[in-house]
Amino acid sequence: MSNLLAVLDAVETQPAAVELRARSYELLGDLTGATVVDVGCGGGRAVAELAERGARAVGVDLDPEMIAVARKRWQDCEFHVGDACELPLRTGSVACYRADKVLHTLDDPALAVAQARRVVAPGGRVVLLGQDWDALVIDSDEPETTRRLVHAKADALPSPRVARRYRNLLLDAGFTAPVVEVHTSVFTDDTALAVLHRITDEQSWLAEQAERARTNRIFVAVPMFLVAAQG
Repeated sequence: MSNLLAVLDAVETQPAAVELRARSYELLGDLTGATVVDVGCGGGRAVAELAERGARAVGVDLDPEMIAVARKRWQDCEFHVGDACELPLRTGSVACYRADKVLHTLDDPALAVAQARRVVAPGGRVVLLGQDWDALVIDSDEPETTRRLVHAKADALPSPRVARRYRNLLLDAGFTAPVVEVHTSVFTDDTALAVLHRITDEQSWLAEQAERARTNRIFVAVPMFLVAAQG
């Protein structure tokens, strides 16, 4: 878990990631006094940022170790161990729901979106954010190997292409007026290597990418899909 946390911390502090989270908060609307649940909260950074914007922010994550870290880091915030497909929240008890890089880890993303519909009060807002794992862009001298590795990583995930379905999942669950945005995160430093190590452990290919990083030639782009809708 420490390795995953290190990667999350490195990615989450990138300027583009900070801006994207801020945009997701904007799409939730006025957060002053509103109860907001961040599902798959990980280390809890977004929960703390939502609280700073005046929300009563609640973080939920399936991993007890992540929740322990979040509670230690952000002691004034509320965190619970819980499943995205069976949220430990009352029906209609939150004004806003946010899930960032979560649905691709689920066997049944539609069930998680149905849970969002259950817990969000009428007129509330929902935001889904994440990448399509078939859409990663990586510069390499070995394009065929790169395609193979990207597709292998995607195929190893439960729902790798769910981000392209966000809009329809929300509509199917009864949400309305969806807004779709695509923001591309670009990595040209050592953070790119950390991202690539999450994709593969194929050493010869990673060695080429490490050399690119050493000579300031590494390039990784990740399109992020951001979809907001109303309950």
